[in-house]
Amino acid sequence: MRVKKTIIGLICALVTPLAFAQTSTTTTEETTSTKPATTTETTTSTTYTAGTVTTYEPGKTVVVRSDQGPVSFALGTAARVVDAAGKVVTAPLRAGQKVRVYYTGPTESRTVERVVVEE
Repeated sequence: MRVKKTIIGLICALVTPLAFAQTSTTTTEETTSTKPATTTETTTSTTYTAGTVTTYEPGKTVVVRSDQGPVSFALGTAARVVDAAGKVVTAPLRAGQKVRVYYTGPTESRTVERVVVEE
């Protein structure tokens, strides 16, 4: 239907100047197309550090003495403290407890996912 209207419009545009002896004007219509967005796949791996708790501030930090020496972790609100069975531990961590701290990201921006108490 749109094609018919376009053809009729073009014919009228061509015939009208001849009938009335006027000059014609041409209108150019631009069309734009968009390309689909490019997607990027990111792979995140979880790493852990095992050792003994040296200091702990609930909701803030935990320092673990591991084979590499003391390692400090910032605990965000998403970090969970669980036992080996996966049940949430409500008691605060104590110095001397054996733990595994699971985190993602590079050393300068580690995100702690969970702390597993191994005792």
